[in-house]
Amino acid sequence: MAELSRRKMLISGGALGALGALGMAFPARATPWTWASSGSIAGAGAGTDPRWVWDEEADPLVASLIDRGAVPEVNRLLWNWTRNDQPLPAGLPADLRDFMERARQLPSWANHGKLNTAAEFNKSRGLYLNLLNGVGGGMLSTAIPKEALSVYYSKGGADMEDRVAKTSILGFAVGSLNAYRPDGSCVVEAVKTRLVHAAVRHLLQQSPHWTGDIPISQEDMLVTWHTLPTFAMRKMLEWKVPISAAHSEAYLHVWQVTAHMLGIKDEYIPATWAAANAQSDQILPRNMGPTPEGVELTDILLGQLAEQTSPAGISRPLCNALARYLVGDQVADWDGIKREPVWDLLIPTLWPKLVRFREGLIPLPLVPETAWVLDEAVRKYILFYLTKAQETKIEIPTTNRPGLS
Repeated sequence: MAELSRRKMLISGGALGALGALGMAFPARATPWTWASSGSIAGAGAGTDPRWVWDEEADPLVASLIDRGAVPEVNRLLWNWTRNDQPLPAGLPADLRDFMERARQLPSWANHGKLNTAAEFNKSRGLYLNLLNGVGGGMLSTAIPKEALSVYYSKGGADMEDRVAKTSILGFAVGSLNAYRPDGSCVVEAVKTRLVHAAVRHLLQQSPHWTGDIPISQEDMLVTWHTLPTFAMRKMLEWKVPISAAHSEAYLHVWQVTAHMLGIKDEYIPATWAAANAQSDQILPRNMGPTPEGVELTDILLGQLAEQTSPAGISRPLCNALARYLVGDQVADWDGIKREPVWDLLIPTLWPKLVRFREGLIPLPLVPETAWVLDEAVRKYILFYLTKAQETKIEIPTTNRPGLS
């Protein structure tokens, strides 16, 4: 772990007792699973703690593909598989083809009317959603030890720009106007991501740097899920963004379908926002905290953001403060995000005014001139976030992170 500086290790270790964004101290990981499956899409379940459930269908299949050297050819064949309605390419191994044909089917409870309404909502609230899912979700993910470690020690940790781009692909597919329509790509990206998760589970257990449980359990996927739609909805409501009941329900639904397509069992997928908030409140605290790897990854991510908003790096203080505003002091301290005396005071005042202006609630003269610096930084980041995702495709890895001693 020579790449991690002593200062960053001290930062991550010193933040353990902080209070902040989640409103509570980081509790013991042994907190029992008490979320009732009656609140799920399935309406019932075995009640098994999702920490000990993985993907019994995809995991042995992908492990077999890796062990028999089939993955490079599979990646080549799947490179141009990009549309929901597109047939699987010829030449895929029979066991993989059978699995993918099953995995690409939408659940019986998918509602196309709601999915279309979700597309309308994503279009009208795209700036907020891209900011919250990109910067906010990114900062939350690096404060989730298992996720930070999985990213850092897997192949993607060696090239974070590429890793961010590949992570973004699924998010943009979910938020697109044709997400689950025939000409969309959400089914494709979800199935590919499910295969990648299975590969990472298999490969990381072979890494000398991985000492934990099997990665990317059902709970780990739920934790990540809550850093996206649940976090975004809570923040938009906090900012008083007007959201109709139909849009709120539809936004939840598109992410419910996506959870199913990623291999999360229906008995764990919340049926309502109340159930989602209750589940989030239980599993995020027991899965969050600081790691040296998370601090290092945060520094890389914020460096990328600052580079895009200001080539000279002048905007790094703004980026630090924006990230802190989005996730709160506790997560920001866990992530080793530097405090910025000027921007930390300005952003909580400026951003709500920008939101109210965009929603037509206050006239332009009441928006401070300084606020447009923040507005431009957000826009430039989102442009970077979008265009990077267009330059790459999701592929199944065959190795862990290279170059680690």
